[in-house]
Amino acid sequence: MTAAAAMPPPTDVPFISVRGLGKSFGSQLIYEKFDLDLPRGKFTTVFGPNGCGKSTLINMMSGLVPFDAGTVEIGGKDFRSARIGYVFQNYRDSLFPWMRALENIEYPLKVRGVPRAEQRERVERLLAAFEITLDLKRRTYELSGGQQQLVAILRALVAEPDVLFLDEPFSALDYEMTLYIRDKLQTVFMETGLTTVLVSHDLEEAVYLADRILLLGKRPTRVVELIPFDLARPRTVEIMGDPAFVATKQHALHLFREEMKR
Repeated sequence: MTAAAAMPPPTDVPFISVRGLGKSFGSQLIYEKFDLDLPRGKFTTVFGPNGCGKSTLINMMSGLVPFDAGTVEIGGKDFRSARIGYVFQNYRDSLFPWMRALENIEYPLKVRGVPRAEQRERVERLLAAFEITLDLKRRTYELSGGQQQLVAILRALVAEPDVLFLDEPFSALDYEMTLYIRDKLQTVFMETGLTTVLVSHDLEEAVYLADRILLLGKRPTRVVELIPFDLARPRTVEIMGDPAFVATKQHALHLFREEMKR
């Protein structure tokens, strides 16, 4: 894929930099003087207490929600200059039901004025790279929930973003589909090295997918710890018995429990 060819080797040099971020909803202070650095080419999962602002954080970093104070830079530039891919929690609301699945995937390229032939070429390359066999001539409402979420992920990827944000993409899926989409996401990441940030409410899932687990605290939200987890990929369910997995999960759980006592 062209995105993979252009992607520099993963490093822990900050790629996403947040400085002095502030955000309130009415009288509720969510973020105040919040700083964060996330590395290029890593898969970061975001975990923390309910209501701490996990989704709000990626929504601000991606430009979907305005912030009250501070700056967000991606690749050393203002975040508005970056190419952003975003996968929503509610896939049904994020897709265009009157369009076929293929048209949904092509949509970001159409908006950018990419020639029709190049649109088809880029979609076909993406489908081949990840061995997608969906009937893309069907309208999205004719697909299963997992298939719809996969279409949403492909639509986010086809524009070859600088960073991919995902907001609890498995929360509305059954367990079988969750495992399938998790494997596809891991394939995407291994194939492209795309900087990826995923919000999760499931600690086991957060550790399983991550190179870094961003553990957030209670409001006003702070970084409790950015926990490294560098176990080799591809990862399968067998790693859940690996001592490194168990130790990382226990460490994150201990920090989470301590935070809940505050």
